[in-house]
Amino acid sequence: MGHKIRKFCNAVIFSTLLFFAAVTIPLKSAKAQDLSELEKQMTKFTLPNGLKFLVFERHEAPVVSFHTYADVGSVDDAKGQTGMAHLFEHMAFKGTTTIGTKDYKAEARAMAKVDETFEAIKTERSKIQPDKKRLEQLNKQFKQQEQEAGKYIIPDQYEETITREGGKRFNAYTSDDATQYIVSLPSNKVELWMSMESDRFLNPVLREFYKERSVVMEERRMSENRPMGRLFEEFGAIAFKAHPYGNPTLGWMSDLENISRPQAQAFFKKYYSPANLTIAIVGDVNPQEIKKLAEKYFGRIPGGTKPQPVETVEPPQLGRRCVTIEDTAQPMLLIGYHRPNVNHPDNAVFDAISQITGAGRTCRLYESLVKEKKIAVEVWAGSDRSKYPSLFVFGAQPAKGHTPDECEKAINDEIEKFKTQPVSAEELQKAKALSRADLLKQLDTDGPLAAELAFYEVVTGDWHNLFAQLDKINLVTAADVQRVAKEYFVTKNQTVGEIKTTASN
Repeated sequence: MGHKIRKFCNAVIFSTLLFFAAVTIPLKSAKAQDLSELEKQMTKFTLPNGLKFLVFERHEAPVVSFHTYADVGSVDDAKGQTGMAHLFEHMAFKGTTTIGTKDYKAEARAMAKVDETFEAIKTERSKIQPDKKRLEQLNKQFKQQEQEAGKYIIPDQYEETITREGGKRFNAYTSDDATQYIVSLPSNKVELWMSMESDRFLNPVLREFYKERSVVMEERRMSENRPMGRLFEEFGAIAFKAHPYGNPTLGWMSDLENISRPQAQAFFKKYYSPANLTIAIVGDVNPQEIKKLAEKYFGRIPGGTKPQPVETVEPPQLGRRCVTIEDTAQPMLLIGYHRPNVNHPDNAVFDAISQITGAGRTCRLYESLVKEKKIAVEVWAGSDRSKYPSLFVFGAQPAKGHTPDECEKAINDEIEKFKTQPVSAEELQKAKALSRADLLKQLDTDGPLAAELAFYEVVTGDWHNLFAQLDKINLVTAADVQRVAKEYFVTKNQTVGEIKTTASN
């Protein structure tokens, strides 16, 4: 399943996870067609239980992309339960009371015994002087009970059913802000998807919970053993001292060791109610038929209350923060500045700065650090579209024989140019053209379009904002870029993370 180590860093270093959902169906007229015409292909409705549906109808091929957006990410993990949101990425396809089991009633009794023993293990471990013999007995009992519960499982039945019926791009991924589930199917399998996807939210079974928790713990260990993983984590931890964006999506190891299935069930009940879900469907469908099927299947799910957003606000940074990791690995540099969330009026300005500084081999950072000074082999700049205030990140991988300090000075010089010299009309126009091309690329394929529609509906409050984004980008001026650089790219608002190479033993 897809996973981001750190949302605000990973998004600018690696290619976007949206394309994991791509089903390549060109919209031949997209670039010539007015965006208002595309809006006419949209249908939105909300079921009485609060679940929203966004349906985009187009018939270029008999395929449909489904995108289920749960408005819950690692930012919503409770204290002491970090990693919980990501665990649901692993639990998503374990099945229901009817899928994935040979005898659910017997399985449920077996799982209850596993949970009871795990609580006994936690209680014993928490004692000032744990009884080692008692713990050994409990752990042995725990393993035996897990094996007993496993006898009732039909492994991977949910996924195999979808795949057998033509499912593609079957995946899930977790970020700071959301957990998303994606798949594409032939258009004659819409009702199958409606039945199975609704059953996942109506009758979920968190089977093999502790087994999957162990898988996540292994992911955690692997991340700790990777210098880049450690850098991203340390960088986030010092950039955010109050807001939960500073917590790793994978969770802290001690939290993972103590998370239980009953806690996960409570998390599901709170964050996976219909009011907290949005489903985007794009492709060869009839919106009215979709609505009838949605009412039939998803209408069965009891309603609930949408959870309150995170209330913690990151306080203003009062001075430059730095973290250095010494390792035999390649050197690396990250420079972050706190910035407002995606709904702030300056969001489009940050997009323009990202294009000018970090997009392609003609951007400012590449021209300066890679081609002219030859002190870096890779550069980037940008930020993810976050629900809460996050970071704008500049980064570089130093070339052989050069250091993060050299790259930091060169990047700071480029940042200063934004403050003292207005960007040229040519640069700004190019940035706007690249942003337009990026948006139109999302519209050209079903999966990414479904992802974009869901994102804009949930995070900005209205899917129409996807189509309004170009207008906002086109309004950005050179004065806007200079103003934003002066306001946000200042030393006291700066966080620096670096890997410095040391000699191997």
